[in-house]
Amino acid sequence: MKINHVICYDTKPLDCLILYISTSGNQQRFAIHGLPNISPLVSSVEETPEPIPTTVKGTIPTWIHGSLLRNGPGKFKFGNQHYNHWFDGMALMHRFQIEDGQVTYRSRFLRSDSYKQNSERNRIIVSEFGTLALPDPCKNFFQRFLSRFEIKPTDNASVNFVKYKGDYYVSTETNYIHRVDPDTLESKQKVDWSKFIAVNGATAHPHFDPDGTAYNMGNSYRNKGAFYNIIRVPPERDGPEDNLEGAKILCSIAPRDKSKPSYYHSFGMSENYVVFIEQPIKMDLFKIVTGRLTGKSLNEGVYWDPNQETTFHLIDKQTGKEMPVKYHAKALSTFHQINAFEQNGFLLDGQAINNFLVRQDRLWMSRPLPRRFVLPLNISSETPLEQNLNTRPDSTATAVCRTKNQVFCTFEDLHGEDLKDYGGLEFPHINYARYNTKPYKYYYGCGFRHLVGDSLIKMDLESKKFKVWRQPDLYPSEPVFILSPNAEKEDDGVILSVIITPVKDKSTFLLVLDAKTFEELGRAEVPVNIPYGFHGVFNSSA
Repeated sequence: MKINHVICYDTKPLDCLILYISTSGNQQRFAIHGLPNISPLVSSVEETPEPIPTTVKGTIPTWIHGSLLRNGPGKFKFGNQHYNHWFDGMALMHRFQIEDGQVTYRSRFLRSDSYKQNSERNRIIVSEFGTLALPDPCKNFFQRFLSRFEIKPTDNASVNFVKYKGDYYVSTETNYIHRVDPDTLESKQKVDWSKFIAVNGATAHPHFDPDGTAYNMGNSYRNKGAFYNIIRVPPERDGPEDNLEGAKILCSIAPRDKSKPSYYHSFGMSENYVVFIEQPIKMDLFKIVTGRLTGKSLNEGVYWDPNQETTFHLIDKQTGKEMPVKYHAKALSTFHQINAFEQNGFLLDGQAINNFLVRQDRLWMSRPLPRRFVLPLNISSETPLEQNLNTRPDSTATAVCRTKNQVFCTFEDLHGEDLKDYGGLEFPHINYARYNTKPYKYYYGCGFRHLVGDSLIKMDLESKKFKVWRQPDLYPSEPVFILSPNAEKEDDGVILSVIITPVKDKSTFLLVLDAKTFEELGRAEVPVNIPYGFHGVFNSSA
């Protein structure tokens, strides 16, 4: 059975979340009771283009100099037309400027072509992930018919802030990114990946080497079908107009089925390898391409196939060659990686895993739980078959060589059973500046007892114990770690998170936690509403 993702949701009932799930082409409606109404968190707001002061309570450390930049949807309707999916809202960029213990806030809608066209017509002109734009009623019948054959990817870059060659861009997963001014949030330039390399999109989660070299992944669609591509962008600029010049494709990987490649939101990276996880979230390219003809949005072509295994591909960052050994696991899905590193002949890859379960023809999405795979790197013709190659004494993960080029792996949990009481963990972050691609002890994330994060969590990998920040009716964004001056320990620093609420008598605020104790240091209350967003970065001015 092929199971599609949740395609939309309705948060209007006070104590019930309604999920609409497409199963084998038929939409089904499920109710999850006992959850508070969070519809204000995904409602349209106005932009705040000029900086406004906040009210600071507690203490914001004076050593923090810079701005937290965040991205996410902020406008969910034009005229009388509403988007069908949370992901479809127009990109709203946010900036929390922190200097001398004080905070100012500003926001601005990305002036994408999608935003401008929709605004000019006061209706949805450009299709998004879960919303199919209807033909323009002002066109004649023949023009409306021909418009169904047009495939225009959106440039609504609402997922993340990313950095290439010192410039900030906002990104989604199509071939378009936008260079923006990180101070004013003004849109400066629309950039098309396909003008530089042969890809039709790229993820919003690149990785970086210490010298600033960026790595990313993107699909290409050719006459022979789809390919996954590993991308490298050099750190240096050749001139003021340089953006993605010098980008190159390191490696192209053929999917198991070129007409139905896997969807991926991110990837892993160790010191020497890019780690790509080919998972059984599949994209039916025929359904996607013919969607306008059949009246189906893009997400109708995305489905979960529990009968397929998950495959780990390792690509050498220096040579660009894919390693001949493939690592397999049972069907699983992952959206965000925690960290990957090499140690004593193994590559250890941690991620937040979402398992999809089928029970009585229904789709049940389990909690996102942090787990780790241990991949043995030194596989040869002498490697024994059908025995566990993971010799790490502190690990319960397994890796069994089936053939000389195939290893079957099972994961180990990076958590205790008590994490499930908080809905698992997503939006994982680490001390990236010092511990990316290296052994690490701590990671941070959001607990998900609701559709959005409702707690902040710090996990200790050694003890599997965790610390929690949680308050009623408050919903935190992903935690961002900021390293303190003269830091000696891995958790010497602070955690920044934007806290929003659907309750009218409570304020939205920027929260600052001591990363070591996970105690609140201070908060900066914002006098305007902020919708729930996706991802962001800290832009240091120190």
